Amino acid sequence: MTNNNNEADKKLTGKTPGESEVQTVELILPNDTNLLGNLLGGRLMHWMDIAGAMAASRHSNSYVATAAVDSLDFKHPIRQGELVTLKAKLSWVGNTSMEVIIRAYAENMVTGNIILANQAYFTFVALDKNGRPKKVPPLLPGTEQENKDFMEAEERRKIRLQRRKE
Repeated sequence: MTNNNNEADKKLTGKTPGESEVQTVELILPNDTNLLGNLLGGRLMHWMDIAGAMAASRHSNSYVATAAVDSLDFKHPIRQGELVTLKAKLSWVGNTSMEVIIRAYAENMVTGNIILANQAYFTFVALDKNGRPKKVPPLLPGTEQENKDFMEAEERRKIRLQRRKE
């Protein structure tokens, strides 16, 4: 008699990127800024890592570890007194790893102007209760943009794997 309760034996049901999407909002306070009154890059990276991990955990129903960060682009400074909205959405899934695209939008609360200030791709690995990589559900892109994100993520993955070999 086999044990069908084994986690590895369970069939993983795919999820759409929207099912695990996460959005967080932070107010930029003086303690978050540099001498110019702009958000510290490290603070933003920390918040992006957390938002990405939440999306990856939601998709995989497990704890995750950050494996890589690609293309962290600082397009526009985020200033003290502004809101930063982080939108984290899965763009690609492999066997145990997941890529999450995280976009940071700066909102000037006085003018109402919202701009894309930063963007990055974080790769997370799902972990089982023993801290070992765990299989994750497949990603089911549904929109044209989600399919495009998936294809572009596969290219980034190839480049990451090539860098590791070198």
